[in-house]
Amino acid sequence: MQSGYDLIGDIHGHAGELIKLLGKLGYADSGDGYSHPKRKVIFLGDFIDRGEHLSQHEELLLMVMKMVENGHAYAVLGNHEFNALAFHTLHDGDYLRKHTSKNTEQHQAFLNEFEHKPALKKRILDFFWSLPMWLEIDGIRVVHACWDKKSIQLLQEKSSTRVLSEDLLVEASTKGSDAYMAIETILKGVEVPLPSGINFKDKDGHVRDAVRIQWWNNQAVELGDVALPFELDIGEASRSSIPEYVPRYGEDEIPCFIGHYWLNGQPCVLEKNIACVDYSVAKGGRLVAYRWSGEKVLTNDKFISVE
Repeated sequence: MQSGYDLIGDIHGHAGELIKLLGKLGYADSGDGYSHPKRKVIFLGDFIDRGEHLSQHEELLLMVMKMVENGHAYAVLGNHEFNALAFHTLHDGDYLRKHTSKNTEQHQAFLNEFEHKPALKKRILDFFWSLPMWLEIDGIRVVHACWDKKSIQLLQEKSSTRVLSEDLLVEASTKGSDAYMAIETILKGVEVPLPSGINFKDKDGHVRDAVRIQWWNNQAVELGDVALPFELDIGEASRSSIPEYVPRYGEDEIPCFIGHYWLNGQPCVLEKNIACVDYSVAKGGRLVAYRWSGEKVLTNDKFISVE
């Protein structure tokens, strides 16, 4: 009888760390994938990219796919899988995600391993097509970046199966469309534009004029209190009010698990019913799991990690 789920954050090609973490969690490879006698894994997406000189994407993806295909794991779509589908999908004579130097560089680790293996690349992309955009299962919610009810309702109306169709991928890749905004929100998080003249550089050195938001922080009232990354200085904009369109997650709602946010330090819950399991394994951090066993109040002692 199943006794819970182990929710694993963004892996970004680090197969070695995943094998270590699964071992620490008590999973063993019995031939049809890593499995546990009483538990299942839920992967939070972002299996690929980063670590441009790392050659573990094929090993990682074949391992994850075997677990999912044989019922030992579930997985949801991350923004990097969405980007990969757009990067490799032609529409009206061009790719949905244009092959600019920036986009190609971000995707280079994947291209290094699969560009000359077309059959395997198709199999991997077919797996990405099969990934649901979110899960709500056995008393928990799982989404890559943000549980926003309005965005999820809109996408549910467009896809009752919660997976992307090619038409939905086209619409969600078209800036300004409702589907584009919904996908941006659930896979990348909520973003608030900064006043003219205020910007900052993100972790990759790109200049940003909008800031990601700690949508889970219900107590905050000023923009500076919810800006990401933590401790980000946004100058006079820090005293601005938090826009009303930023989603809120009620204290009485079921536990929600997210990845995406490149956190650092000792893993800890964000709120009593929200936990992030992305702790920057691709930037020298750790690969993290939360071992959930039915509790409605999440606790710090349930995190397990490897570096």
